[in-house]
Formats: sequence, structure tokens, C-alpha cells
Amino acid sequence: MAAATAGNPGSDEPKYVLGLSSSPRRRGNSRLLTEAVLEGAASAGHRTELVHLPDCVTTMLRNCRECRKPDGHCSIEDGYRELFFDKVLKADALVFGTPIWWYGMAAALKTYFDRMFCYYAASFPDSGMVQRNLMGKRAVLALAAEENNLSARLGIVHQLQEICRYLHYDLVGVVTGIGNKTGEVTDDPTHPIEAARELGSRIFRIRVTDYKLDTERPGRVWNEDNTALPAYWR
Repeated sequence: MAAATAGNPGSDEPKYVLGLSSSPRRRGNSRLLTEAVLEGAASAGHRTELVHLPDCVTTMLRNCRECRKPDGHCSIEDGYRELFFDKVLKADALVFGTPIWWYGMAAALKTYFDRMFCYYAASFPDSGMVQRNLMGKRAVLALAAEENNLSARLGIVHQLQEICRYLHYDLVGVVTGIGNKTGEVTDDPTHPIEAARELGSRIFRIRVTDYKLDTERPGRVWNEDNTALPAYWR
């Protein structure tokens, strides 16, 4: 079920962190960043796994009203169902790795989000179970960009923020590496690979806050006995 939420950071219990790499390049820059986040999580004692999304998600969302089977199940035959039920629903945290394509996420990752509808919609027989197990996870965004213009990445960040809001995820960090040629992100002088590892190592120890005007809160953010760490935006 769900990972540690904003109100319960710092848990030392081992958890399952799933990385979803959406670049078609198996050694692409966003893939390397995703792997680094998982390496950091593994160093903290968590179980990790990396999935190459283009292997599993080969078909875009269609019209469920026309292609859904009579028993309510999705009729698209690729690896999405197995990925979703065997890995995604069981994960405590998800690492979304994507290059910036036309100032948005890669097609495989967008399709991953689109296809979830087939299983949490009321027309799917087990939609209630899906919704319960889909909500409440932690999320990390690992971005690779050719240009270091900050605004180039804002569209993806905001989209994922809204997705996380909808799914009750805690978006605990964003790490961006600059590069174009395969593996070039390792030459980025801001050292995003190291930053990604560090982020992964504390993925369940981060305190996420999103105050509203009427939120009850203390007068100071950090107490002496507070071991939680702030969210990561880089």
C-alpha cells in the first residue's frame, strides 16, 4: 500500500521504489538520472526496480467505451496491465524519468498516465481496489534537458504536480541534468547524478508541506528533534 506520507516522514522500514524510465534510449540521460535515484534508495535499504517503459507501453489510450471487453477489462494487449498491477500498485514510491520533448514529457510516460484510466474508472470491476492502492505514494521527477533554460522544464513539473495532487502523491523532489548526447549528463558540472543519488537516499525522510491560509501550523518550521528533510527542487 501507500508509502510514508507528508505527515509521517522518517520511517526506517524498507519500502519498494519503482523507477519508470520513458526514454527510448536504454542508456539515455534521464535513464541515468533515474538509476541514480534508485541507487540512492537502495543505499538506504529500500528495494528498488527499474522498468523501461517503452517495453511495456506500446499502445496509446483508446476509447474505452468502444474497446473495453464485456467483462469490463481493458482489451489492449501489451505489458501495461502486468506493469500496473504487479509493480505500480505495490510500489511505495515512483521515480518518473523523462527527457524533455517539445517542452513536455516523453510519449511513453504520458501514455502511462493516460492508460491508468482503464483501471481506476468505475467501469473496471476492481476500480475500488485500484484506487486504494494507487493513492498515497511518494514521487520523484528525474529530467534530462538539452537546454538549461529554467522555463523549459516548468510545464512538466507543473503537470506532475497536478497529477500528484489528484492521486494524493507527495512530490518530494525534482532533479534535472543537462545533456543531449547519450550519457552526456555525466559531464554536467552541477553534478546531477550525485544529486539524484542523494535525493534517492532520503526519499522517505523528506517532509512535504503545502500550506493553505487556514492551515494550523507552528511558528517555526524546524524543531530541534526534527529529523525530516525538506523537499528537493533542483
